[in-house]
Amino acid sequence: MNKELKAKVISDLAAKWEAIPNFYVTDISGLNAEDTTKLRRACFEKEIELVVVKNTLFSKVLKDSNNPEAAQLVDVLKGSSAIMFSNTPNAPAKLIKELGSTMGKPELKGALVQDCAYVGAENLETLVNIKSREELIGDIIGLLQSPARNVISALESAGGKLAGIVKTLSEKEN
Repeated sequence: MNKELKAKVISDLAAKWEAIPNFYVTDISGLNAEDTTKLRRACFEKEIELVVVKNTLFSKVLKDSNNPEAAQLVDVLKGSSAIMFSNTPNAPAKLIKELGSTMGKPELKGALVQDCAYVGAENLETLVNIKSREELIGDIIGLLQSPARNVISALESAGGKLAGIVKTLSEKEN
């Protein structure tokens, strides 16, 4: 690979990272053609972009970023590496967990999610439990609606009683 091609690959990876801020470094070595196809299809369905990359080129991208969190991931770039880019922070983690249990791969090496580095496969469960923006918004809306629901429910259940009380009081006045 000549210098111009390497420079283009590095700039393409940097642009992809800028456009899609969450990425996972995984090991997919040893997968047969059928399992690789399953992995790629699952990535496509979950809007995860899977890129097999040379470690030296991606480490150059990480070092050039001047991001101290990203620099922590340079050490995990050993052996065969594939990068999973995703706008949804926990989607690759869920996919790795799901396919890893059946195929044994992909294995998590590290991740940069929401500007925080996670190094090592022991962080997979933590990454699975990270909530996406949409999930957080849903939780906040649910929390805001909860008190209103309680008040409405109380008023509705008391509505029959109040009507009965008002009717009884009006009958007593007569």
